[in-house]
Amino acid sequence: MQHEPSTAAGVPAPLNRTPGHLIRRAQQIAVSIFLAECRQPPVTPIQYAILKVLSGEAGLDQISLAHKVALDRSTLADVAKRLEAKGLLIRAASPNDRRQKLLSLSDQGRAVLQAVEPAVERTQDRILAPLTPEERHSFLGLLNKLVDNNNEISRAPYKEYA
Repeated sequence: MQHEPSTAAGVPAPLNRTPGHLIRRAQQIAVSIFLAECRQPPVTPIQYAILKVLSGEAGLDQISLAHKVALDRSTLADVAKRLEAKGLLIRAASPNDRRQKLLSLSDQGRAVLQAVEPAVERTQDRILAPLTPEERHSFLGLLNKLVDNNNEISRAPYKEYA
């Protein structure tokens, strides 16, 4: 088990210098920027992820989609129901297993995704704005390494093929 970072004197680092706290703060900031940019049409980061994946893979079952967006199944099911109620996606029973739901974007869902894409791009630019191009490249490489190497201990690990 690893200990929290320490200063040179062996004293625990202040909270605002620990990786877990900084990652949580970065997530808060990223979500705040996303919600500010994606007001019209209003979409949350999780909703966007679901719409984005379904735009390239229509007819995914809920379990596979949950793996691809790294969400637990019950959260994905709740969000999918809300997106269906908004008319953004279609949930249909699988012809092979009526208990299994297959998800696809509706025409309205495709339109919302297309409308929100410029705002998502602005979001990504704003999140990385404090960094130089070289720092952005390093940061994203290290963040990917951190996420990839800790994926399996996540509550909802990402899986490309479920």
